[in-house]
Amino acid sequence: SPQRILNADLTRGETNVEIVPEEDILKYLGGRGIAAKLLFQRVPGGADPLGPENALIIGTGTLTGTGAPSSGRTSMLCKSPATGLYLKVSVGGHLGAELRYAGWDYLVITGRSPEPVYLWIADDRVRIKPASHLWGLGTRVVDARLKDELGDHALQTAVIGPAGENGVLFAAILCSRYNGASRGGIGAVMGSKNLKAIAVQGSGGLRVAEGEPFHQLAHHMRHELARDSGTESLYKWGTSGSIPGLNEMGMLAARNFSQVTLEGADQLSGQHMLDDGYLIGRESCFSCSTACHRFVRSLDHRWGRVLDSGPELETVLSLGSECGIVDTESALVANRLCNELGMDTISAGHVISWAMESFEREALHSVDTDGLELRFGSAAVLHEVLDRIAYRRGMLGELLAQGTRRAAQQVGQGSHQWAIEAKGLEQSAVDTRMAKAYALAFAVNPRGPDHLMTETFAEFGLSKEARQVIRHITGDEKCADPHRTDKRAEIVRWHEDVYGASEALGFCVFTSTAAFAVNPDNMARLMAHALGKPFDEERLMLGGRRMVTIERCFNAREGARRPDDRLPWRMMNERVPAGPNQGMITDQVMLDGLLDAYYNMHGWDPATAVPRTETLETLGLLELCGEVAG
Repeated sequence: SPQRILNADLTRGETNVEIVPEEDILKYLGGRGIAAKLLFQRVPGGADPLGPENALIIGTGTLTGTGAPSSGRTSMLCKSPATGLYLKVSVGGHLGAELRYAGWDYLVITGRSPEPVYLWIADDRVRIKPASHLWGLGTRVVDARLKDELGDHALQTAVIGPAGENGVLFAAILCSRYNGASRGGIGAVMGSKNLKAIAVQGSGGLRVAEGEPFHQLAHHMRHELARDSGTESLYKWGTSGSIPGLNEMGMLAARNFSQVTLEGADQLSGQHMLDDGYLIGRESCFSCSTACHRFVRSLDHRWGRVLDSGPELETVLSLGSECGIVDTESALVANRLCNELGMDTISAGHVISWAMESFEREALHSVDTDGLELRFGSAAVLHEVLDRIAYRRGMLGELLAQGTRRAAQQVGQGSHQWAIEAKGLEQSAVDTRMAKAYALAFAVNPRGPDHLMTETFAEFGLSKEARQVIRHITGDEKCADPHRTDKRAEIVRWHEDVYGASEALGFCVFTSTAAFAVNPDNMARLMAHALGKPFDEERLMLGGRRMVTIERCFNAREGARRPDDRLPWRMMNERVPAGPNQGMITDQVMLDGLLDAYYNMHGWDPATAVPRTETLETLGLLELCGEVAG
């Protein structure tokens, strides 16, 4: 059946249906690809991210809802209020599959309701329903009440908390109760529309064109995933299982990136949570056998009782080691608070660690912090500040709710030098002074410096599968060395294309860019069997490249140019302070060399970083994006 778009205009209180042209699925792959095209078309240049002109677009993967392994990812797009640029977030759980079973592939939500509402979707029945009784409540409570109200405890929800209602610029959307669409303030966009929640009930199913070969290939891929060297550790320890290794290698983000190791950091690890009894269960997203999500409990409850989803690696780093805290119980409580209040754990932790360093450097004083002693290592202060941010309570809550860039601009006194952000987004916890493909990927990321648009994990060469990928890209396994600068553009571009294709089809990128059993060849063959049409690896990778180019054009239309492709000041001006990577840095000269190679490879003007007319023409994007060509 054809893919369908549900348009919801909250200002008018109206909905309508569009059909996705089949040629768009072949050209943009689906999911993130078609959603990127829709965002470029529907949101005019210069639109206020928190105004009614901005669109919140939800795109399900073309293979989501099928038996393809680990294919439960859903893309959510808007113009970011944190950066004023393109924003894509990806979320797991079961929301995407439920939308497809209800008969919908894309939601495009525009306008602003005069009163709080939620969007109820039950197959072809779509209603915009009052939500004043839910406004002000946390995400977990809203999820439970909607299930009671609608009489279906299997329905899937997307919910904002108080942070989204209050316009916190790193507010998140919580999906399927435990899965966060978290970066760039997407929850604030939903809140600006007075949209508290989306509730989805689907009773249908999906059929692929060539069922037997599709399911045989999917079974083979699932088997290969189980054999991949990275899958066992993900199941056993989750993403935080890498903390002991990071700490030992001097690559642990600690105390606002001023340190690269931290004594006691192993208490934040997946190994510690398993061995000491914090872990009580594992959760899977749709069609995933890896089950990397944790379900945890507190043991001594000294910071509060927790029985909730477990924190991911980035969460325990941002809300733990980055703030100088190595207390397991504190990490569990901070994670629960962010989820209930609806905040991105990465940005929340980074803006607080920036404030802690600012206080210790005397750029902030007690009069600025409403009397709080903002010092590294204080768990009680961390939890209190999270609550103040969500409600924009007091001077400190109001300051930090703006995110690190705006807070540093307001405080001044050189505090931008320890503001770990670029483009207005807080950097995730990879030290880009020592990992050069990551450095390039973070600098050119259209939403800002993190790993969730281009995951170049293979450059570390930590597994035979990773080394094989690097050899495939560069022709030389020795390029699996994060300290090298050569071939980084090739490594980044390949990963960009694979990442985009993975998300367009609905795959979790752990399976294609951290483990590697889901590769371009078998993704393309699954797509061919699903559609019943010829489809090869070249077409798949070209679809990924089109996404990257549309995203670049969106930002170019907003005025972004080469100087915006940068890293946080600390990454470019302060050398790694200790450990085996001591003295390393990615300075402007080094970054410029990486950028030149990357822009030239893409066919973008190296002076402006804007795609050239001939590049858009080659990709079939001239009609869509030609207005911004360089």
